[in-house]
Amino acid sequence: MAFGEVTVIPVNGHGPEDVVVDDQGRIYTGVDDGRILRVTPDGKRIDVLGDTGGRPLGLEFYGEDLLICDAKAGLLTMPLAGGPVTTLATSAVGLDFVFCNNAAVAADGTVYFTDSSRRFGIEKWRDDLIEQTGGGRLLRRTPDGKIEQLADGFQFANGVALPPDESYVAVAETGAYRVARVWLTGDKAGTRDYLVDDLWGYPDNISTGSDGLIWITVASPKVPALSLVQKLPAPLRAGVRALPTALQPAPARECGVRGVTPDGKLVHELRGEIDGFHVLVGVRERAGTLYFGSLEDNAIAVTSV
Repeated sequence: MAFGEVTVIPVNGHGPEDVVVDDQGRIYTGVDDGRILRVTPDGKRIDVLGDTGGRPLGLEFYGEDLLICDAKAGLLTMPLAGGPVTTLATSAVGLDFVFCNNAAVAADGTVYFTDSSRRFGIEKWRDDLIEQTGGGRLLRRTPDGKIEQLADGFQFANGVALPPDESYVAVAETGAYRVARVWLTGDKAGTRDYLVDDLWGYPDNISTGSDGLIWITVASPKVPALSLVQKLPAPLRAGVRALPTALQPAPARECGVRGVTPDGKLVHELRGEIDGFHVLVGVRERAGTLYFGSLEDNAIAVTSV
């Protein structure tokens, strides 16, 4: 179904990619100049809590701190009240992070997070989609600080979520139009399958709502020109990557979100264009309200399920 009434809340920064919401309804987000912002529900007050010095993407609550996946600076924390940034990690299993992107936090404090690409950083995210490098990986940091790689070979590993029973980790594969499941418990432990496959567009961040559903953003419908470019020989794909951004395949204004059960059954889907808001890449559900982040706008958005 189409989006209903959507409230667009301007923020004093570009690209508030992900959002988390506290008990007071305050919205936390990060913008592309490195600042972490806290926005009141009415949008009338915006506090700057700190600065990562990089490009903050995925956010999660982490005890008294905010966990931050920063595409340039790595896996970080910052006090929820504001303050200095602490670096948890910038590499794992012998490889520096190229594109630390999104995370989910388990009940025991274990962090599951993605490194989207082994070749292309955030400034060249389109290049990874063009090349289909399959270099994305899923990592796990235990409370004692140890990091291991759980799975790799993802087509642009993006959003991360845990179902309420924490039986698997869901990972959005932007370049493959699907959300994978990496099983943690039971007979399937250590295997991979798909929560949702063949989406109508590019999934980005995902999250588990207060309703127990896994919410998936679709930033844009599939771009036919990109699908065509992906089939070209490597030298021609490289030629497309060398073009100015304005001449490369680009996202459309249509966007969407869907809420699915832990076994993948569709419960809610909103799809369409939102005035003053596009490239919807972050979603949180709290008590029947949806909060959206954007890769390209200077605003966040709020609507009802």
